Formats: sequence, structure tokens, C-alpha cells
Amino acid sequence: MIHEQHFTYRPIGLLRSPYSRRIDAPHQSTVVAGTETGDFATATLELQDWLDEKAVQDLGGFQRLWLIFAFHLSEGWKSNVKPPRGGPKRGVLATRSPHRPNSIGLSAVELVRVEGKTLHLRGVDLLDGTPILDIKPYVPYADAFPESKAGWIDEMDAKVGRYFAPGPRKPR
Repeated sequence: MIHEQHFTYRPIGLLRSPYSRRIDAPHQSTVVAGTETGDFATATLELQDWLDEKAVQDLGGFQRLWLIFAFHLSEGWKSNVKPPRGGPKRGVLATRSPHRPNSIGLSAVELVRVEGKTLHLRGVDLLDGTPILDIKPYVPYADAFPESKAGWIDEMDAKVGRYFAPGPRKPR
């Protein structure tokens, strides 16, 4: 039997990025082909006042970080969604859709430098003002499994190319 619990989190910081609208941001942080600039976006993460600067001590030696964040503009969710790269609708939990049962996301970004309680980042796919819930250092031996199968995504890669991105959409 599943014990239903509810959790409340307070953001540790807010991300400042060049993306103000969802249609401007890349679908993944490492896929920028088709975006307006075609380059990796830079951003800053400003940590909240209640966090001590010691919280980011020793972070500067890491090249990449995992950002755990809230999809703060997500409006509900559906069990099946249409991925931006095409194909049929898929189960939401087999996608990276922002419209999820719990609007929590995960993004691997490059850490450029730490300046006090401000992290300078590159390769972000998050909107300006995104609440960051937590940061974890990216550890290659534990976090990278390059030979892993990726289900329907492997099939899509074979059809349209591994790094295919649809690019920015026109506003509705």
C-alpha cells in the first residue's frame, strides 16, 4: 500500500536566464540547434539570503551540476503527451515534458564559476525566474551511462538524428 504524503519545498535560489518564454528556450540544455542564437545560453543562479555561503563551498571544482527545479509555469498535466521532436503521443513519464504529475525538473548545466552566492552557468534550458529547489554535483562515474538504451528516443534518433531539435515555435 502506498502511503500518500505531501511535501513542501522552498527554493534555494532563482535562475536568471535569457529565456522569458517557453517557446524561446531549447528543449534540452545540450541541444541548441534551431534556437535563436544557436549557442549555449548563459545564466546566473542567485542563492537565497537564508542560505549561508558555506553551502556552495567546494562547488567550484565541478564542471557540471544537476539543477533540480520547479516547472513554475506548468499548468496541469496529462497522461499522454506529444514530444516536440514528433511521433505519436507518449506516456508522460516516458518523456521530459514540463507538464508532469509533480512539476519537478532536472537539468544538467555547465558551471562556469562561483562568485559568492551566485553561480554562473552555461547551457541552460530554463526560463528566467525558475525556482531552483536543489543542486547536486554531476559526477561522471556515477551519472553517465552512455551505452544505456533510451527506448522510443533511440528509434527517433535513428529517424531524425541524435541532436535534432525542432527549434523555437511561433507564439500561439
